Amino acid sequence: MREPFKKFLVTTGSILGSLLLAVVAFTSLSPQLGGTPTDQEKAAYAKSGHYQQGKFRNLLPTRELTGGSTVGVMWNFFFRKAADAKPPGPLPQQPLDSLAIVRKTPEILRVTWFGHSASLLEIAGQNILLDPMLSVKMGPVSWATPKRYNPELAITPEKLPYIAAVLISHDHYDHLDYETIEKIKDKVGQFYVPLGIGPHLRAWGVARNRITEMNWGDSVTLPNITLRCTPSRHFSGRGLTNRNSTLWCSWVVQGASKRVFYTGDGGYGPHFATIGRQYGPFDLAVVECGQYNKGWAEIHMKPEQSVQAARDVRAAVMLPVHWGAFTESLHPWNEPVKRATAEAARLGQVITTPHLGEPVTLGAALPQERWWQ
Repeated sequence: MREPFKKFLVTTGSILGSLLLAVVAFTSLSPQLGGTPTDQEKAAYAKSGHYQQGKFRNLLPTRELTGGSTVGVMWNFFFRKAADAKPPGPLPQQPLDSLAIVRKTPEILRVTWFGHSASLLEIAGQNILLDPMLSVKMGPVSWATPKRYNPELAITPEKLPYIAAVLISHDHYDHLDYETIEKIKDKVGQFYVPLGIGPHLRAWGVARNRITEMNWGDSVTLPNITLRCTPSRHFSGRGLTNRNSTLWCSWVVQGASKRVFYTGDGGYGPHFATIGRQYGPFDLAVVECGQYNKGWAEIHMKPEQSVQAARDVRAAVMLPVHWGAFTESLHPWNEPVKRATAEAARLGQVITTPHLGEPVTLGAALPQERWWQ
């Protein structure tokens, strides 16, 4: 019995090894992986105050895993997710006509959420895209990664009108999407990204002069708008060997009369109150709220923490995002918004819960239908 068993182990090991090598080779050669910074760029990152020994760091000591093991987390994801980790079918969605995205008067502030974190801001007469992951599949190995609940979006990238600015919070596949960038890059005025993401965009054909890399605390001015790159508490990486090689951030978008804060991804921390004191109050906070897990307690927020973050930055209205598109954790797909709306009611925080693709105009009646129930 020993010899057949030994042969079985050798054969199985060889197959698994070959598959692993094939995956590594594929992902290494895939354009989705992005680009690599030059030595000169790395030297510049070292002056940022957040970069040591080739890696960016958070303001606070932050563990990427706060319980269990990576193998255990993966096992639970594939085999022990909640029975309702995905909705029974496509979610309600309102188609968005590109003709409806027109330049408004500077006083108008409107946001349209496409699912997960991808959102369109219309502020001070400009169109600004936040983390435009507008593909149905993600990453270089799409058969192994979560697929979007809906087979199509409220609007395709090809139908979007001119975009003054794209803001990227970090380089994870569910926020920085190669296929979306390929489709919109010729209709975007400027890409604003945290340090290190420029090489990805350049590898995908975006001209260097249309990419602005920013450190925490940096700001730029567009017509009628100021953009500020602010801290978040997260991590980065698109491959097996480039963990934390790019910075992650949140964003402040300030017009002459309206202000918006976008958290990006990240755990709860004192940086929210600091941002609120320095740049608030905000008319709207677009807040991460979903894909949390007890093992990721310092790099993602529970819904109750998301509501507190909106209060910390002094937001008049909170829009919970990072849910409604992909299952990337173990909780039921609609648990984040259930918990967030309950906590918002308890604390007196105004919250809006639009359908996918439903424009929300600040100052008008806010969508608050409990459509996910």
